[in-house]
Amino acid sequence: MTDINGERRSRTAGGVLVAATVAAGLMAGTFFVFACAVMPALARSDDRVYVDVMRDVNEVIQNPVFLLAFMGALVLAGLAGRQSRRTPGRWWIWAGATAYALAFLVTVVGNIPLNDALARPGDPAALRERFEDPWVAWNVVRAALSTLATACLAAGLATRSRPTRPASSAPRPPTASHGAPHRTSH
Repeated sequence: MTDINGERRSRTAGGVLVAATVAAGLMAGTFFVFACAVMPALARSDDRVYVDVMRDVNEVIQNPVFLLAFMGALVLAGLAGRQSRRTPGRWWIWAGATAYALAFLVTVVGNIPLNDALARPGDPAALRERFEDPWVAWNVVRAALSTLATACLAAGLATRSRPTRPASSAPRPPTASHGAPHRTSH
């Protein structure tokens, strides 16, 4: 007898895990691009340009697409962890959910307050001085954590997706023959 509800639940849980992995990967990529391209390029700018561009980025990035991935990775990874009870790969899934939750926390506690401080009026050189190094450092931390989250969720997905062979269909080891090997003589 096929367990239709259990199979449907398993497929739904698999879909949630795939979505969590993709969302975490999108966030890892976003933070990686900031670390490898955006911030090094801005570092070449004068103080006024640096502050203006970062203010624009901080304003523009608050859009539904970004927020869906940013918040979605957190919610989906947590849900995937909850759905992974008693399944292979659950520890990978929980590790991924935890790593992404830490990346989310770094953003909320580290990067966003720095963004808010940069938005306030002030001398561009002084604003940049207080912003640039800590923001870049926190961004590297969240890039590493979200990359780790993606890798762990992918490992959980790979482990979960491995087919398991029922015990009854497992191959049996060869049995030992009784006595000495049989020789034919002519």
